[in-house]
Amino acid sequence: MDGAFRGYSHTVSSLGEEMGGVPDLDRGRTSYADEAWQRAFDSFASADRNEPLAAEDLEMLARSAYMLGRDDDYVGGLERAYNAFIDRSDVPSAVRCAFWIGHSFLFRGERARGAGWFARAQRLLESLGGDCVERGYLLIPLWLEQMGCGDFEVGYATALEAAETGERFKDKDLVWLARDEQARALMCLGRIKEGLRLVDEVLAAATANDLSPIVTGIVYCNTIAFCRACHDVRHVREWTRALTAWCERQPEMIAHNGLCLVHRAEIMLLGGDWEGALKEAQRSAERFTGGALNQLACGSAFYCQGEVHRLRGEFDAAEEAYRQASQHGCEPQPGLALMRLTQGKVESAVAAMRRFMGETTIPSRRAGVLPAYVQIMLAVGNLDLARAACRELDEITKSLDCEALEAMTSHSRGATSLAEGRMSDALRDLRRALAIWRELDAPYEVARVRSVIGLTCRAVDDHETATLEMEAARGAFKELGAVPDMARIDSLLNVQTEAAGNCGLTSRELQVLRLVATGKSNSDIADGLFISEHTVARHLQNIFAKLNVSSRTAATAFAYSQKLV
Repeated sequence: MDGAFRGYSHTVSSLGEEMGGVPDLDRGRTSYADEAWQRAFDSFASADRNEPLAAEDLEMLARSAYMLGRDDDYVGGLERAYNAFIDRSDVPSAVRCAFWIGHSFLFRGERARGAGWFARAQRLLESLGGDCVERGYLLIPLWLEQMGCGDFEVGYATALEAAETGERFKDKDLVWLARDEQARALMCLGRIKEGLRLVDEVLAAATANDLSPIVTGIVYCNTIAFCRACHDVRHVREWTRALTAWCERQPEMIAHNGLCLVHRAEIMLLGGDWEGALKEAQRSAERFTGGALNQLACGSAFYCQGEVHRLRGEFDAAEEAYRQASQHGCEPQPGLALMRLTQGKVESAVAAMRRFMGETTIPSRRAGVLPAYVQIMLAVGNLDLARAACRELDEITKSLDCEALEAMTSHSRGATSLAEGRMSDALRDLRRALAIWRELDAPYEVARVRSVIGLTCRAVDDHETATLEMEAARGAFKELGAVPDMARIDSLLNVQTEAAGNCGLTSRELQVLRLVATGKSNSDIADGLFISEHTVARHLQNIFAKLNVSSRTAATAFAYSQKLV
């Protein structure tokens, strides 16, 4: 590993003197030290054509290829270095090469080839006997398997053993790779604060340039992924800033830039810079496709593009972006379902969300989707499923202890309470969500919450506050370019100013509206009026059209504002 390269400095210098200071070779070594990856790769390759490189130089050639996203050249260089170390009976160095070859194959999805190289490394170590730092590196595939199976307690213990090995041999790369995985295990075990404290230590090591380039990139990308899984916006922002600065210092680097741009795009999306988010996501998908990590990021880059287009109301562009995300292995939910809801394709939205929630079992992953599920279930009047989703979201939020999740939970609970007619509960939860989203600088989420607060205030006859809240929400949506949300707010404001009589509702439609406003589901209404659920749905479509609203929540607000309940 590159951490061990630091121990090579004297050896490499001696080799340069022995070889008469070959210009290409010297240039390659200097460029490698300067993190000028393209120049390093070209120089080493040129020197290699003149005379086969020594094992240490082959490793640097391979690592330069990695940073350029040239995974085949990376593995090929390491294989040659492995054989060179074997030829001179340097077993620990050969083990190190075998490990990183296996690691590359593992992350490229070629598990059998990866396992073969790990087994080869293990066999070499057994023949060597004694203790060495490479034994700690071979604990990495073991902890990856353990944590991949959900055995986080055992994975934590394995990572701890590796960290202790790294400390014993003063190998910072191994120490901080292992501690990063310890943090992941703690967070997956629900010990979020402990995990985040360890994450902060890892960040300090990464930003202090204590780690080799490849390990620095792995630590950045892994840790951001861990924090994203826990919905910790603050840590994701801070780590992404650090990753961005690291990438900008290495303009020739390809390997981690694509993933960095995706993380930047996601942060910009949350922070309201939608144009910047779109550009960064497009750059990631178009320019940085080399290397396994960038290929994994490509689907997320297209999904982020889809989200920007959806929020702007650019549905054709969103459709294509979601399709590309799916083709690159990224599930385009919940964005696609939310777009279908906005388009009025309610059945499609419901079917997609039910399918996706049925497939998704990891609590933190479900937490990121449950708010959209609640929104869609409320739109179709299934209060039972909305309530159940809120309860589940609340339990996950308690276990993860995360601000963003608390805001999502409070928003979902508040919207559900509004649909049930529990206005005081709704306002309490919505005000809490509003405060958190403001603190996290998430303007779109702030505007969404304020629009629901406006509906709730209208339902308790506080029309002045309702108008203030909805006008503020509309202003934010306009600044962001959220065209569908602007149209929705305009519709809600028109309901307040254009109410006249029952707006042409039939007696049966008025009955249905009153029952909807009291929190009844379609099934409850059908049973109470002795009609089919299909008939109830048809009445609701007519009611929405006559009132110029698009959801049960808005219809409920109308009913309360006109004292129909």
